[in-house]
Amino acid sequence: MTPVTAVDGTTGESGPRVWTDMTVEVALSVMAGARVTHLLVCDEDGGPTGRVSRAGLIAVRDGAGYTDRVRLRDLSDISDISGIS
Repeated sequence: MTPVTAVDGTTGESGPRVWTDMTVEVALSVMAGARVTHLLVCDEDGGPTGRVSRAGLIAVRDGAGYTDRVRLRDLSDISDISGIS
């Protein structure tokens, strides 16, 4: 199981932290369970690499090339998936 931890990050952001090996479907499920609008995405060392929003992940899931095996690390640029201005 992919680890999920609550963080109060040094970058000034807080919220559930997930790792890049998590699938898009699992990330959406974590968001629903945590009742949050975004997740902080971290690399293998726990360093934040960006964040993803529910709307951004739904857009990826609804895309033509999507399969249930797509992981967050497969997304071309996490910062573009935030959907947050």
